[in-house]
Amino acid sequence: MKVQIWSDVMCPFCYIGKKNFEEALSNVPFKDKIEIEWKSFQLDPTLEETSEVLTSKEYLMKKKGFSEDQYIQMQARLNEMGRNAGIDFTKGDPIAANTFKAHLLLQLSKKYNKQNEMEELLFKAHFEESLNVADTKVLINLGKQLQIDEEEVTNALSSEELAYEVKQDILEAQNIGVGGVPFFVLNNKYAVSGAQPSDVLADALKQAFGEITVLNTKLDSNSCSIDECK
Repeated sequence: MKVQIWSDVMCPFCYIGKKNFEEALSNVPFKDKIEIEWKSFQLDPTLEETSEVLTSKEYLMKKKGFSEDQYIQMQARLNEMGRNAGIDFTKGDPIAANTFKAHLLLQLSKKYNKQNEMEELLFKAHFEESLNVADTKVLINLGKQLQIDEEEVTNALSSEELAYEVKQDILEAQNIGVGGVPFFVLNNKYAVSGAQPSDVLADALKQAFGEITVLNTKLDSNSCSIDECK
């Protein structure tokens, strides 16, 4: 069974969703029969690569209109959800960055069947190590950690072919009505939206795998859209 997961590196709920999904996967007996494909999605493709480097807090307040109180409340909720998922969101001060290059690297990692490992490295780099995932040097280093040659990573970051794959993922998301991430599509039929708890995801996997009933979970909380995080 195939599971497609749309996400963006700068979405904290996507990181939580990944951890929860992995826990769910460990609790189903057919985990070895599941193929996972990470799909590209950009929450803010308008972010420019400029000399001005904004932290996530600055970005949300300046670009998205968050108040100080709104940011504090959201961060407190993220910290708690992160702890429950095994993520320490207090370790870093994330840098808001255009994630297109990160998605190019993710697409390249498909070639080596290392998408899941690369997704994890990108999340850690962004949220826990405060690295700029739009920086070529950062991405080259992440590639090296998975034994992907520096020259190949460099070429990938200007590859029209891989850029096409990123854009196709985003277009596909638009066509099937993905309004926020993470967004899981199971067996090309069943959808789960948001960073749902592991037991919800496990139940979804069981239903999809068993072709028991149509699952159409449409939950808007604990996800990020182009306009906001909820």
